[in-house]
Amino acid sequence: MRNQQRREETRSSILDAAAHLFAEGGYDATGVAEVCSLAGISKGAFYYHFASKQAVFIALVELWLGELESSLAGTRTAGQAASEWLLSMARTFRAILGSQTQKTALVLEFWTQARRDAAIRQAVLTPYSRFQGFFQGIISEGIDHGDLRDVDPVAGAQVLLSVASGLFFQGLLDPEGSDWGAVAEMSIRILLDGLRRDP
Repeated sequence: MRNQQRREETRSSILDAAAHLFAEGGYDATGVAEVCSLAGISKGAFYYHFASKQAVFIALVELWLGELESSLAGTRTAGQAASEWLLSMARTFRAILGSQTQKTALVLEFWTQARRDAAIRQAVLTPYSRFQGFFQGIISEGIDHGDLRDVDPVAGAQVLLSVASGLFFQGLLDPEGSDWGAVAEMSIRILLDGLRRDP
């Protein structure tokens, strides 16, 4: 039990050190030696947990996107109409974005490296596809229950994901530029004007 806890602590230290270094100096400028030095571990301990620097980076991508996915999924309440659920998600946008402000450079580094590295790109695209499926499910459910008009759920999900991605990156790059929570809610309200079924 103690060994397991020590392994988890070491893995967490590696991830924390790597996240800091990737955010500060960038992925390309960071080596395994720097991560080990900051984490206070040997290279052997590093390679026990991760096969490479890329593997650490992918683990950080998956961790960040998993947290984002959990935040979105947690906005649902029982019996809530699809349109209200979408508005609930928009209202949590401020909190989601606020939790990422310390990670701004790291998030941008994820996207930069995803363009260059196929394995990192796949690590980003896999949960991105789940996000699209998540929104597609909301729209399909809204159509089935008569809350939303009969639109193509795939296209609707792509529009929602595009709006969410655009707002997310605007908020990361210019956090003081607007009240991004309010902008997110207004954006969803505008989209819902086109999605809601006429009474």
